[in-house]
Amino acid sequence: MRWPPPSDWPMATHSRQIFCRPHRWHVQEAGTGDTLLLIHGAGGSSQSWRGLFPILAQNYHVVAIDLPGQGFTQSGAQRRFGLIPTAHDLTTLCQAEGWQPTHIVGHSAGAAIALMMAERLRPSKITGINAALSNFQGVAGFLFPILAKALAMTPLTASVFSNTASRATVHRLIKGTGSTLDDAGEALYLRLVRDTAHVDATLSMMAQWDLAPLLAQLPDITTPTHFITGSRDTAVPPNTSADAAKLMPNATLTALDDLGHLAHEEAPDQIAALITAQ
Repeated sequence: MRWPPPSDWPMATHSRQIFCRPHRWHVQEAGTGDTLLLIHGAGGSSQSWRGLFPILAQNYHVVAIDLPGQGFTQSGAQRRFGLIPTAHDLTTLCQAEGWQPTHIVGHSAGAAIALMMAERLRPSKITGINAALSNFQGVAGFLFPILAKALAMTPLTASVFSNTASRATVHRLIKGTGSTLDDAGEALYLRLVRDTAHVDATLSMMAQWDLAPLLAQLPDITTPTHFITGSRDTAVPPNTSADAAKLMPNATLTALDDLGHLAHEEAPDQIAALITAQ
């Protein structure tokens, strides 16, 4: 999406652009105290924290970023959308800015990035909201990476999708995750999916994603980690977090009823209470 964010974009008054090789990052920053880093999931942007950000900023120095190529972050390296490069580049950004997050909160794929950053940043806590920590099984496990790579390598795919996306399209996509958002929340996602660069970066992220190195490291991650799951999540099964927690020496789990994959957007007060209670 074209810089700068429009005035009606969530938390736009807290936005700034930071060049830290190889990307021009969109960062939203507010509050004082311990630093809390927010990492959104694939296909989203910092707008997904619009309800949570102001609550947490009352007691923390909150930093929310857009992942490379998504939202208003301008990518400078098309081959650095995978898990390890993204975690490395975001860690480098934190170190360059002097941010030492005591707590990293990641949603979905953002939780995987948070865990991959743990060794270098040494946060005191990590929270994973509907953490995407398993590969697709069976036929889907074989077809999904191939499909994602094929889509990412087809130049017209992102533009065709963006040009044909409608409010109904977004409504179906969000409903398909088990979540329910208000009209304003759906309208923000529509603005994202109508941006070709955003869609292209999301597809490239999917094509380059490889969880194997992280999954192998889970038993060695000692950072206290709290997984939060929504019982209605149809994008990432809740037992994914439960299985990951069993492998980790300092992991706990909270299961919430009647929330889907976008639980932090559906119930920001409830999620904020869980984050600050740890």
